[in-house]
Amino acid sequence: MAVGKRKIVGVMGGMGPEATVDFMAKVIALTDSTRDQDHVHMIVDNDPTIPNRQMAINSGIDDVSSRLEAMARRLESAGADFLVMVCNTAHHFLDPVIKSTGIPFLSIIDETVKEIDRVCASSRKVGVMATDSCLGTKIYQDAISASGRVAIVPDSANLEQLMNLITSIKAGDKSAQVVKGMESVARSLADAGAEIIIAGCTEIPIVFEGDGFPVPVVASTNVLARRTVEYAMGLVPLPDR
Repeated sequence: MAVGKRKIVGVMGGMGPEATVDFMAKVIALTDSTRDQDHVHMIVDNDPTIPNRQMAINSGIDDVSSRLEAMARRLESAGADFLVMVCNTAHHFLDPVIKSTGIPFLSIIDETVKEIDRVCASSRKVGVMATDSCLGTKIYQDAISASGRVAIVPDSANLEQLMNLITSIKAGDKSAQVVKGMESVARSLADAGAEIIIAGCTEIPIVFEGDGFPVPVVASTNVLARRTVEYAMGLVPLPDR
């Protein structure tokens, strides 16, 4: 039963474009609907010209925050009641984005880590598949630590492989070879003791969601889509600013 009126979601996208479309498709698939009017109202800013987040983090030259702030303000001005951002790494630049608007922001990082309690509450070792820059900022590791768990990240060889796979997906390659590569990286984390694995890059669930994998996999895109539907349909109240 709804606890409030329906809300409009502002989608900060384009990082990358196919991941944004994948997110939107999952929102549609998760919505209980029999007609067009039943679906979630999404205002989408799919801007692939946002500068490279990895390069910004690695160089220390922040040419990303101002662009994300502008995007957030555009979506708020267009009528969005709350915001989501379909990129894990870009959450490193989140603080100025939140300060630039007056509406709630739903964090893919926080929601994904919370999902562990629903999927496998007893797990204490969490494997994280994410970009090297995302892992370098420790935004996932810190959230996992705050939940009382320990993060396990890929070793250098597997991280290099993961980055190559993500680059391939961004270039449109969703071949069996890419799928097997993702499974191999995930398997390395399980072998290192991970009891559950986070797919913490929105490109990863395009090819690998963990179906049939020996340990549970929490796909960040899937979690964000499910939470977006809950908030947009008024099933749960919006988070505080």
